Amino acid sequence: MDILNLLTMAVWTVCGVVLLFVLMYVDSLFTKYNDLEELRAGNMAVTTRFVLKLLAQSYILSTAISASRQLGEALIVTVVSFLLLLVMERVVRLLLSRWGKLELDHGTQLGKVGYGLLSGMLHVAGALIISAMI
Repeated sequence: MDILNLLTMAVWTVCGVVLLFVLMYVDSLFTKYNDLEELRAGNMAVTTRFVLKLLAQSYILSTAISASRQLGEALIVTVVSFLLLLVMERVVRLLLSRWGKLELDHGTQLGKVGYGLLSGMLHVAGALIISAMI
């Protein structure tokens, strides 16, 4: 591995971390509670959801980087995948709310770990489906 490869790896890593931070922030705007306040308060349901959400986004980014030859392409694919994941999650949440009477955000905020786990796994399942298409 030469110095150019090492520099490229560093640039891609920094860009990936920045993008993950932005995507996690944007996603937190769509919850009915403040993710960081709940994390600081020790809410394990929110922590579980947050960790699984981060895993899902990281997996999508990893797949996009592996499939791309250019950094810009990988970042765009990741953003588009995030938007698809956001739409998919909203549709499933709506269906669970209407048919199953499950309010995932409310249950997660109350600290019900099962709700946080289910909510986070929606992200992981979506990430696996989306990544298969990258």
